[in-house]
Amino acid sequence: MRQVDKIRCVLVLEHVLLRQGLRRLLEDEPDLEVTAEAGTPAEALHRVFEYRPDVVITDTVFFESGLERAKHLIKQVSPQSQVVFLTVGSRAPDRHAHGMHCALPQTSVAELVLMVREAHHGEPMGVQSAQRELCEDLSAKKMDSRSRGLTSREREVLRLLAEGRTVRSAADILGLSVKTVDAHKFNLMRKLGIHNKAELVMWAIQERVLKLPANF
Repeated sequence: MRQVDKIRCVLVLEHVLLRQGLRRLLEDEPDLEVTAEAGTPAEALHRVFEYRPDVVITDTVFFESGLERAKHLIKQVSPQSQVVFLTVGSRAPDRHAHGMHCALPQTSVAELVLMVREAHHGEPMGVQSAQRELCEDLSAKKMDSRSRGLTSREREVLRLLAEGRTVRSAADILGLSVKTVDAHKFNLMRKLGIHNKAELVMWAIQERVLKLPANF
């Protein structure tokens, strides 16, 4: 049988756990291989220059300079490389991302794999993806508006609960009654549209209210 020409990918993501999980998912595909990983912008550019991948997969905030700038940096060291962006959390791609390949939070593995293949072959982002990007942009604006509505006390309660504290423990730390902290918890979850502890923790991580350990 003729050997399949594989699409060579470099994963450029800060979180080790996310990189490792994504690597396993991608390498289940017969036509994809991950040739390298990087966890910092400097390491990323070094790996891209070294391996000259077909596709670089990164997130929308990794380079902290906007999607156009990130793509430009990657193209400078490897002109033939295409870029697929992951939209991690509630932050939407910037408005200059029109036509770029951006995987939204609700993008499935199958859709991401298709996006990688389309990017490799130089195919434009599909209409369906563009429509989903617009919906995500509106959703992110709505969430951002909600987050701005939190009081400073609600943010303190949010951080402590996201760190794994109980309501009673948070109350002791803040010098408040359990009933008061429970009320703050109810209010902040209502404002953010969050329904359980897992969603609260994920929101805190995404909005950088809760910092991940360096080796996460």
